[in-house]
Amino acid sequence: MRMDVTSGKVREISCVVSAHDICGEGVVWHPEEDALYWTDINRRLLHRYRLADTRFETWQFEQPVTAVALTSNPALILVVLGGSIILWDTTACCSVATLFQLPAWPGVRCNDARVGPDGMLWFGTMQNNVRSDGGSVEITDYLGELLSLERSGKTCVWHSGMGIMNTVAWSPSGERLFFGDTLRNCIYSSDFYCTSSTISAPALFAEGFLRGLPDGSAMDADGYLWNCRYGGGCIVRFAPDGALAEVIDTSVKNPTTCAFGGPDYKTLYFTSAAASEDGEAAPGGALFCLEVEVPGLPSYRFEL
Repeated sequence: MRMDVTSGKVREISCVVSAHDICGEGVVWHPEEDALYWTDINRRLLHRYRLADTRFETWQFEQPVTAVALTSNPALILVVLGGSIILWDTTACCSVATLFQLPAWPGVRCNDARVGPDGMLWFGTMQNNVRSDGGSVEITDYLGELLSLERSGKTCVWHSGMGIMNTVAWSPSGERLFFGDTLRNCIYSSDFYCTSSTISAPALFAEGFLRGLPDGSAMDADGYLWNCRYGGGCIVRFAPDGALAEVIDTSVKNPTTCAFGGPDYKTLYFTSAAASEDGEAAPGGALFCLEVEVPGLPSYRFEL
């Protein structure tokens, strides 16, 4: 079943940081630092923006940087790179350990990633589309997988044959996992069994929305999934049953992923990728925010 395009709801959207990212991604709210972390995949950058003093910092890595996740130690975060996942010290600003190395790198790279209610990192992979010079290449093969990562470095593969594994989110109860395949324009859900860190076979949650393709997502406290639509210039809010609840127009063509933040989690932050259609007044590759009525859920933390 294909979803009809509905007119977007008008919300005030503000530019937080004009970072000029080629492909901004992986945004997460760090409450202890009152800061946002996000990445630029193609330029191999990790960004941090502190709300209290508006300080903006950037660090460069040797591989594409695709996602960021919190850990049980507020001074350490997980940084997901194209071919590895590392622990990074936010005070010393350096890597302290490598938890995982992707055997198929550089033909395949890591992509979206979030920590689940079980304290493990759930992440996706895809055919590597980033050249060594930061340029992009076309994706031709469905090499993506959904995996989980334990503290010990052990991984499990839960779903294969995906084009671009995007969106990792859980229902407020933690009993459902949502993940998507960008190229198939589908978002799936699985029963999530926290005590055993296992999932059921995936079921279709939403498909065929005509504006853009599903990229990263965030979950609010009412169980609505906020999904950034790459190429569609909007963010879609899906109801718990997969029905289309709201479409929020953005001033950029390529919103990429989102996360709730702020002291009350009533601010939705979202990243974007550059597009020739974006004007100087609303540049693609920037970090944006909008205020919402229903708070989002705090991020789970990787158990060290």
